Amino acid sequence: MKTNNNKREFGFSKFPYASSIKSFVLCAFILVGFQTAVQAQEDSVQYTKPSWFFGVAAGGNINFYRGSTQQLNASLSVPTTFHDGSGVGLFVAPLVEYRPADSRWGVMFQVGYDSRRGSFTGVTTPCNCPADLITDLSYLTVEPSLRFAPFKSSLYLYAGPRLGFNNTKSFTYSLGVNPDVPDQAATPDVKGDFSSIRPNLLSMQIGAGFDIPLSSQKHKTQFVLSPFVSFQPYFGQDPRSIETWNITTLRVGAALKLGTGHRIAKPVKEVEKKAVVPVVVPVVEPELKVNFVVNSPSNEVHEGRVREIFPLRNYVFFDLGSTQISRRYTLLKKDEVQNFKEDELEMKATNDMSGRSARQMKVYYNILNILGERMSKDPSTTVVLVGSSLEGNRNGRAMAESVKKYLVTIFEIDENRINTQGRNRPILPSGSLYGNTDRLLVNEGDRRVTIETSSPALLMEFRSGADAPLRPVAINGAQVAPKDSYVTFNVGEANTSFNSWSMEITNEVGHVQYYGPYTEQSVSIPGNTLLGDRAEGDFKVQMIANLKTSKVVVKNTTMHVKQWKASNDADGMRFSIIYEFNKSNATTLYRKYLTEVVTPKIPRNGTVIIHGHTDAIGNEAYNKQLSLARANDVKNILQEALRKVGRSNVTFDVSGLGEDPKTEPFENKYPEERFYNRTVIIDIAPAK
Repeated sequence: MKTNNNKREFGFSKFPYASSIKSFVLCAFILVGFQTAVQAQEDSVQYTKPSWFFGVAAGGNINFYRGSTQQLNASLSVPTTFHDGSGVGLFVAPLVEYRPADSRWGVMFQVGYDSRRGSFTGVTTPCNCPADLITDLSYLTVEPSLRFAPFKSSLYLYAGPRLGFNNTKSFTYSLGVNPDVPDQAATPDVKGDFSSIRPNLLSMQIGAGFDIPLSSQKHKTQFVLSPFVSFQPYFGQDPRSIETWNITTLRVGAALKLGTGHRIAKPVKEVEKKAVVPVVVPVVEPELKVNFVVNSPSNEVHEGRVREIFPLRNYVFFDLGSTQISRRYTLLKKDEVQNFKEDELEMKATNDMSGRSARQMKVYYNILNILGERMSKDPSTTVVLVGSSLEGNRNGRAMAESVKKYLVTIFEIDENRINTQGRNRPILPSGSLYGNTDRLLVNEGDRRVTIETSSPALLMEFRSGADAPLRPVAINGAQVAPKDSYVTFNVGEANTSFNSWSMEITNEVGHVQYYGPYTEQSVSIPGNTLLGDRAEGDFKVQMIANLKTSKVVVKNTTMHVKQWKASNDADGMRFSIIYEFNKSNATTLYRKYLTEVVTPKIPRNGTVIIHGHTDAIGNEAYNKQLSLARANDVKNILQEALRKVGRSNVTFDVSGLGEDPKTEPFENKYPEERFYNRTVIIDIAPAK
């Protein structure tokens, strides 16, 4: 009987090109040893560093598959759609590099073999048979890149386009037997070529490398070994002109390069002639002030908690090509219903209260169980399930019927209380289009079932319209650190003397974090970004400043950082406001919610911490501005409501965090996460 174990075929322990990589490294050391022996007699001669290098690069492509694949070619469409996958393929290419020794800039050019091989995640077909799909997709690639060494050191960055010409496109489809029918004859593997493969692809890559000299400047021919890593996002890496399969690649490897230098002439000694030594007046750079300020409250024992009112978005998102409820959602068995309680969801949530909030998504993924429990408790409630699909009304209605079937079968809701409809696009689309890259994300957001109701028991306060959110869920959370607890780095005269400055921050065990480059004079970083889960720690800080005189100034200092902990004297409160795509004005519903529900809960002399966020669709700089506009929109609504009741004794802490992956509430992998990232989070801290 066949099993879904194709993933292991592409593991690093069985990387099929491991011997090639080992041979590459061995040849590097043999060449260097030979060169050293031949030129050992030239120790007294010095050569310049080469400007031109020639060599070969080799490594592994770690490939990640996303999207859907079902129609393999004209003669084979498999019964179940394949989605995610991964694999490792060989990369090898000759290269040419030009980089003058006295310049930060250079160019790189390589042409080679580029494998995108991988295995899709195994699926189960309607016959309850396991199915696997692997591919040996590969390209001949042309990769010109611009090279930049920011500190004129061995570390360099590079970026450029990638033009791929398809070389192979074969696949192997394996269909196992039903485990309940062990005597069933095995189905032979099907091998063939994918159809509709694009003959060439235009994408891009960014990367970094480090040059390790293998020979000194006493040798005319100088060898360099350069480990490198590059990232090739899925932009332009959709190999087929049909369906939605795209590939993201992380490439790790090394390049062996050689170049020749020019002999440096020895100075001629003059015995009887006195040399005239010019007087050099040193240029004194102005003293630069680098102040590192740590502000940590002293209450370190207890962590303050908040009662979080989590909005329940009334959408159920479906995978592309499927009308069945996604496995991401928590689906109960019939005998588990009696043990499900909405008000106990917080007990099942993870204890991780920071970063990307898996606990909130766990609540959201119980949306069908929350709806089923609420409808069971109140027999007067009714809902309309509206399925939206670009594949047509019938496909959208099939999605809605899947949700209805779950509620009727598992929660025993009377089917007459549930209506189903189908649409081409939802009443409120998930967004406009920003080109081919984001079109897939928008389409994923529009493939959903909307839960519509007019029953007050199911709805949020101030409900209005068919798309009104469901009543929110209360869960426990953790208070967020205010800005005055952040570690502040201040650089004197930044605007007049610096082009930019950056930092390398090293902890006690040698782990280095890099920040910058910055142009502003003062930068603040949250303590938990530096410390992670630790309560406190010691750090070495190196500030590197690029002066407008083209010189580099380095300053070193140390600092002790303590994790911010909130007081446990009183619990805080957290509310979330959801914004529609590309909007920075709260809907009428949320304006009333902020004014009539949130404002009365702000204590006198309290602090309101407001963080604006966006999803990852669109331009990063634009999203930063959009998130700040959303945060200020909430602040203005709350300030106006406070003013109307004669209050001004409240402190506001407002920031727009855009789509920053370090601070985003959720990831951006799935449409529900992107919808929840279009948010403003409001923390109401108790008065001190």
